[in-house]
Amino acid sequence: LLRVEACGMCGSDLEQYDGAFKALGLAYPMIPGHEPVGHIEELGAEAAGRWGLKKGDRVVVEPVLPCGHCRPCLTGAYRRCRSRRAGTSFTGYAFIPTSVPPSLWGGYAQYMYLDPHTVMHKIPPDLPIELATLYQPIAAGIRWAHQEPGTGLGDTVVILGCGQRGLGSVVAAREAGAQQVIITGLRKDAHKLALAREFGADATVIVDEENTVERVSELTHGEGADVVVDVAAVSVQPVLDAIDIAKPGATIILASLKGSGATVSNFVSDKIVTKELTVKGVWSQDTRSVEPALRLIESRKYPLGKMHTHTFSLDQIDLAIRTLAGEVQGEEAIHVSIAP
Repeated sequence: LLRVEACGMCGSDLEQYDGAFKALGLAYPMIPGHEPVGHIEELGAEAAGRWGLKKGDRVVVEPVLPCGHCRPCLTGAYRRCRSRRAGTSFTGYAFIPTSVPPSLWGGYAQYMYLDPHTVMHKIPPDLPIELATLYQPIAAGIRWAHQEPGTGLGDTVVILGCGQRGLGSVVAAREAGAQQVIITGLRKDAHKLALAREFGADATVIVDEENTVERVSELTHGEGADVVVDVAAVSVQPVLDAIDIAKPGATIILASLKGSGATVSNFVSDKIVTKELTVKGVWSQDTRSVEPALRLIESRKYPLGKMHTHTFSLDQIDLAIRTLAGEVQGEEAIHVSIAP
């Protein structure tokens, strides 16, 4: 049993709250919150031996809940676990309905059940909670902007979208040795773009004022990008922009869900062929990215705490979600957490 200290709020929590995931076959009601930080409240001898933990230890919990037996799990790709619990179409914390015992499957709660197949990581007791709850956005950046595209020294990286995971991608690209990092956002995202520069972005593009493709061409002297990472929510235009921005032989990472049924009009597949592009869809994070994310957070190398802008209690979840969505006037949210 985990006693929840705080739970980071992901952009997908907005869609979950609005009921959009019903279209994906997920059964409501469910307890949201898949980025929890907390303390081990109770565990048996077998759990203590398996995880190397004791009561009181402080941990972060990965959202994917693998079965440990299917082929993806056995080959290390547990993000693609094929198991499905009764009443679910996706096995992960916060997405299992309360009808599945023991019901406490989400981090928007005082306590959360830890399944025997949980993947978790012990963290220092003195790490500020505002930093600890950033483990998912930073891990996403490491996997999506570094590990999957193979970003290396001298590369140009363009990040489409400046939310939590876009900012995490800036940090990851810098850590990977990228020579030039460019990030896009809307005019209303000025506070996020300013923070991106603090994290190491060389240039920002305001997509509702500038032509993204033309501006990136200017910034790269017509060369284009070695790596393009799409973390822009909802809009499908970044998918088209990514293909035009990418230089021949580049890698495009598609990491943002656009919504059920979203299609990309005017998609020209020949551009991918003639430019010999690699296009990868990526989903979630895993131990390979969470562990270096925690080390980076603990190092204090970057002012990551500036990402965290708001903390709300359980009875303020509606306000928290609307704040993250940018619907509360005067509030410039980046990273939001729930602290029961």
